[in-house]
Amino acid sequence: MPRHHPVVPAEPEGAFGFLLHDVARLLRGNFNRRVQVLGLTQAQCRVILHLSRNEGIQQVALADILEVQPITLARLLDKLQAAGLVERRRDPSDRRAFCLSLTASAHPLLEQIWSLAADTRAAAINGVGEAQLAQFFATLRTMKENLLKAESGAPPVTAPVGKHP
Repeated sequence: MPRHHPVVPAEPEGAFGFLLHDVARLLRGNFNRRVQVLGLTQAQCRVILHLSRNEGIQQVALADILEVQPITLARLLDKLQAAGLVERRRDPSDRRAFCLSLTASAHPLLEQIWSLAADTRAAAINGVGEAQLAQFFATLRTMKENLLKAESGAPPVTAPVGKHP
């Protein structure tokens, strides 16, 4: 007996997950091209921006926030440290751990990174009206909340029989 599958677009690019992933990939690529003028990569900028909000964070905690393997973060930090942008200090409460902070040289880059990020956003939303953008952000926030609830073990919200969300 054949299995019933929900309606799937003929082209995978039209599917929600594919489209969302493609937009995120294109945003990262666009931003990466822009930050090359600073001699940085998108991944290095993410480290710098997160450190600016979490000065003194342990290396392993930053890896969790960035959703990268600790060895991947270690390589990024090696390059940023060699460039004089990041400092690693032994954690006084755990000699095996390092606490991270930005150097004075990194702080002037923050404004430039944010400016390039704004340029990327502007390119992405060109031609999108304010009302559309407000609805888009509201929809994304709702989706985020739904997924956080699902991750916390809250019971899933079910659509009435015969109706599709």
